[in-house]
Amino acid sequence: MRIGIVCPYAWDVPGGVQFHIRDLAEHLIGLGHAVSVLAPADDDTPLPPYVVSAGRAVPVPYNGSVARLNFGFLSAARVRRWVHDGDFEVLHIHEPASPSLGLLACWTAQGPIVATFHTSNPRSRAMIAAYPILQPALEKISARIAVSEYARRTLVEHLGGDAVVIPNGVDVGFFDRAEPRHEWLGGVLHADADADADGGGGGGGRGPTLGFIGRIDEPRKGLPVLMKALPAILAEHPEARLLVAGRGDEKEAVAGLPAGMRDRVAFLGMVSDEEKARLLRSVDLYVAPNTGGESFGIILVEAMSAGAPVLASDLDAFVQVLDGGRAGEIYPNEDAAALAGAANRLLRDPARLRELRERGGRHVRRFDWSTVGADILAVYETVTDGTASVAPDERPGLRARWGLARD
Repeated sequence: MRIGIVCPYAWDVPGGVQFHIRDLAEHLIGLGHAVSVLAPADDDTPLPPYVVSAGRAVPVPYNGSVARLNFGFLSAARVRRWVHDGDFEVLHIHEPASPSLGLLACWTAQGPIVATFHTSNPRSRAMIAAYPILQPALEKISARIAVSEYARRTLVEHLGGDAVVIPNGVDVGFFDRAEPRHEWLGGVLHADADADADGGGGGGGRGPTLGFIGRIDEPRKGLPVLMKALPAILAEHPEARLLVAGRGDEKEAVAGLPAGMRDRVAFLGMVSDEEKARLLRSVDLYVAPNTGGESFGIILVEAMSAGAPVLASDLDAFVQVLDGGRAGEIYPNEDAAALAGAANRLLRDPARLRELRERGGRHVRRFDWSTVGADILAVYETVTDGTASVAPDERPGLRARWGLARD
């Protein structure tokens, strides 16, 4: 199948949507499909052979963050040329309601269109105001996918119609096979490995290790909440360390900590996919203190894939990913004291951490690309067969896994 995928956000700026599109494209190529991805990118950005640049993106405030989008006459011309030259059997547009390439592609394309909605923002006044402009383009969409029930709810409330819920995918095996790094190893779940590295003499007395991955200077990622909780965690576990991967102002991030505690935080900067997997394989507890704006929670899936027990804020999307709290611990959003209390309780209880690791490892299999990719292909096949209006009961496998809703 000839498949065109439109990425709304700059390819050279890491983000969940970009990673999802990259992994989907590579999964489909691995299955033998011909895939081309159109994405904003600077001229000097190294791109995989399947990615076509639509030109430089500009920063735009969007959904509590800053998204780098691409929109305008030059972009529209490049979209038209890419659609014409690609002669795609199906066009898969991500975030078609954002002012970026997806909306331009909707206006341009004539064949079957599948759209994926990632945004979870039930109070988006901008989306409501923009609906009259978006409506002609959105009416051309043949089938809609939402990455979570909360992204689906945003779509239904603001744009109408409905969607099949298919979550983001993860290469579970990639994270499961990663080797821990000795210098990152925590001393609770990994005490045996620590002892082996120190010559079998009972371990090096290493304290517990917590992990956080996300943009340091983006408040909704929640690092300030975790920093407020850290003194209470260190009071009970003075040898604990926090590993932080992500870009941002490191000095500002620890400015609120007592000076004597700042050396318990190790900033790793931007990490590669391989380093991220090794980090998640090394920690005793992964903490996701995000405060809002999350429609899914791909980092939770990656952590569970790597065998890291998860402690997360009780955002709706996180609770769903964690199977209602059965595959990971949750605490009240933005409550630093509750975060500290939950972390201390877990770090005192290696058996509970092992239980969460085992439960997460079982639960996460449903997010593997072998399952998610098959469901997305089923949607492609539906629209290319001209049966996009198929009733939910006629697709029982897909409906049973994710809940297929009638458009």
